[in-house]
Amino acid sequence: MRVLVQVNHPAHVHFFRPFVEGARSEGHPVHVISTNRGITPTLLDAYGIDHEVVLDPLRSNFAALVNQPQLTLRTYRSVRRFDADVLTAIGGTSVAHVSTIASAKSVVFYDTEHATIQNAVTYPFADRVYTPTCYQGEIGSNHVRYPGYQELAYLHPNRFTPDRTAVSEAGLDEDERFVILRLVSWDSLHDVGDSGFANVADVVSALEDTGVRVLITSEAPLPASLEDRRAAVPPHRMHHLQYYADAYIGESATMATESAVLGTPAVFISSSRRGYTDELESKYGLVFNYDDERREERGLRKALELLDDYDDEEWAAKRARLLDEKIDTTALLFTVLLGTPEP
Repeated sequence: MRVLVQVNHPAHVHFFRPFVEGARSEGHPVHVISTNRGITPTLLDAYGIDHEVVLDPLRSNFAALVNQPQLTLRTYRSVRRFDADVLTAIGGTSVAHVSTIASAKSVVFYDTEHATIQNAVTYPFADRVYTPTCYQGEIGSNHVRYPGYQELAYLHPNRFTPDRTAVSEAGLDEDERFVILRLVSWDSLHDVGDSGFANVADVVSALEDTGVRVLITSEAPLPASLEDRRAAVPPHRMHHLQYYADAYIGESATMATESAVLGTPAVFISSSRRGYTDELESKYGLVFNYDDERREERGLRKALELLDDYDDEEWAAKRARLLDEKIDTTALLFTVLLGTPEP
């Protein structure tokens, strides 16, 4: 099987990396195409993944009207040159559309229900759409649910071993308590109309009053007063910090889920919700969701409560239960994309 993988966001790099590395090592032809969005090419380079940058996206309120057709055209050209059998992506609008005119099958992975416009123009054209079992809503006859999360493609213990040297790399003492705080840029199509923190400086101040260090990772520019809190580790090392953190608080559902599957309690601040973060709260007690008008106040209160009554064994037990009930998502990718179990 000749597989074309499209990555349009840094999180997509993490998701596909174990599959790409494993499939290539077994001799399967895998071609990775990417867009020059954020640190996507940087991450691919850091992992040593050969890739073709096919689009440098425009940045404007109407950029999607230009970016999406260009991405679809360039994806089609790559598919023809590579002679792909299978096209795959997260979200996957372009691969779904290209598969309808190319002799290739499209396999789309997604987990974000409120990306309604994107989903409406993608799902009907995809041969298969794979979502976690907790996905809220039915897609159609091409919909397949799996008992896992996208983040378990790269953070399942089969794929990830924490490295404590990341703590010292970040300038922290060995036994220093710290929290990771995440800010997003809100420029993704599924982020339109969403918002998170109202005054992040107040949040940082309240957290630091407890004696913990706050390490910030941000897609958007930081206020000058907070720049010295920026986490000083390469992006591909951030998961190691998340594993050793006392808590996560932020606007990214992906990073909230990453923290949760690593056994770090997460507070998710956003005006929108996700089926997977809801399940991580209601079933596993590893994520705490706040989406109303008082989300910053209520989320901060919860984060302070977690720090005040912290029990490593409690979070380890919750993580163990989650891992017992969920699959290694990369193993699913091998079966779905190559038609064979992982070697």
